[in-house]
Amino acid sequence: MASERSDWIATAPEGGATVLYLLGAWRLANLPAVDADIRGLRLRPERPCVLDGSRLEALDTATSFMLLSRLGAAGFTRASVSIRSVQQRHARLLALVHERMATPPASAPSRHPTPLYRMGAATLRALQHLADHLRFLGVVAVDSLAILRRPATFRLKETISQFEVIALDAIPIVAMMGLLIGVVFAYLLGMQARRYGATIFVVDGVGLAICRELAPMLVAVIVAGRSGAAFTAQIGAMKAQEEVEAIRTLGLSPTQILVIPRLVAIAIGLPLLVFVGDVAGVCGGVLVAALQLDVSAASFVRRLHDVLPMSALVIGLIKAPVFAAFIALIACRMGLSVTGDSRSIGEHTTSTVVQTIVWVIALDAAFAVTLQFLGV
Repeated sequence: MASERSDWIATAPEGGATVLYLLGAWRLANLPAVDADIRGLRLRPERPCVLDGSRLEALDTATSFMLLSRLGAAGFTRASVSIRSVQQRHARLLALVHERMATPPASAPSRHPTPLYRMGAATLRALQHLADHLRFLGVVAVDSLAILRRPATFRLKETISQFEVIALDAIPIVAMMGLLIGVVFAYLLGMQARRYGATIFVVDGVGLAICRELAPMLVAVIVAGRSGAAFTAQIGAMKAQEEVEAIRTLGLSPTQILVIPRLVAIAIGLPLLVFVGDVAGVCGGVLVAALQLDVSAASFVRRLHDVLPMSALVIGLIKAPVFAAFIALIACRMGLSVTGDSRSIGEHTTSTVVQTIVWVIALDAAFAVTLQFLGV
């Protein structure tokens, strides 16, 4: 084979092989000219090919891909092409491009997945989320034990600050929600009870429903949407700005600094908010009973004292810390799972709200079935 030379490449026979001398700066701006020169070569695939980079000034992925593509189209295999006198960075780039070319592209998903496919994918995602939550629970448990061994590491000021935001600042909206729920529930129940002259029994329904079921679940849903989303957004923003990595670099635990104060604050604050919801809901029932059902406030309170068992109030308050723990763990884990952009923060915040509300409703149903089975 005779020697050939152009502005970008030169060839010469050498010991039974064809040597390609790469010349100049192989960059995207020069790609058309480089491609034209390579197309003009008369290459023989039965002879090995050697790429000589001793006179190569620059190389990028576009020209690397074009070179390897043209050699492959000419019949050269990876085994028949070797390199010499190539700078280390250029060699790594050629190897990376060749590796990506050798990897078959992933098959594109169906544009219209079947319902069975969507259900299976959703099930796998749910199982993955559950496994991640369990792993995160283990990390939190280990760090909590470390704090118990060294109480001085507990961040009391951060916990108090979070308690103020989670509980104290939420009292107005919880009270308003409880009052309105009590009004609506008492009104609907009273309209039916009035038909039978049993309006006094509205007290039984309002007291039991508000204190045992409605207040704990609805307050937990409000806190999940309010504080749970805030946890994910705050921690996610810190993760995106690499503040979480900075905490680890200082030898500190992000779980102890970011997660446990929020977990303690919400576990203490949610029962207090549930109690506020109980009182507001009962007040709403008193209001409707006095104005619409001819049941005075004194009669309402006396009847409530007689028929409402203390167990109903206690069960509602016991549910609150369980709901709180799930909200905090899910919200904080989703925040720590954020990648590096604002879109990820939005997606994880949305996922937090959905997951926490679903878990609150599922846990409330589990409580109802279990307590019914136990006869409580």
